[in-house]
Amino acid sequence: MADDVSTGAHRSGVRRDDLRRAWHRGLGVFTSVVRWFGTACAALLAVHVVLTVGNANPDNGITKFVASWAELLALGFQDLFMPADPKLEVILNYGMAAIFWLIITSMATRILSAVNRSST
Repeated sequence: MADDVSTGAHRSGVRRDDLRRAWHRGLGVFTSVVRWFGTACAALLAVHVVLTVGNANPDNGITKFVASWAELLALGFQDLFMPADPKLEVILNYGMAAIFWLIITSMATRILSAVNRSST
């Protein structure tokens, strides 16, 4: 009878440990996904700046694709600065949006990593 109680407690402890490990693994994967997503957003915005400053053909499929996604990812930064030079406008606005994505991504991954460490 005493063996049944200790076996049940052991199984319960193993389940909690398994759940804890699964939680940490899942949170680690989620942190990586957040990091990759934010970095990809910033990179796409940077590519848009390079294509615009480099006079890429605006009718090219790649340029259209990048421009359409950059417009979505700029999150209101598209018209933050309004200099007379349109290339400078793209550099400032979309460059600022890329920096924003990098900062937010860095903050989010630090918070997620801290949560993951503190729940051990």
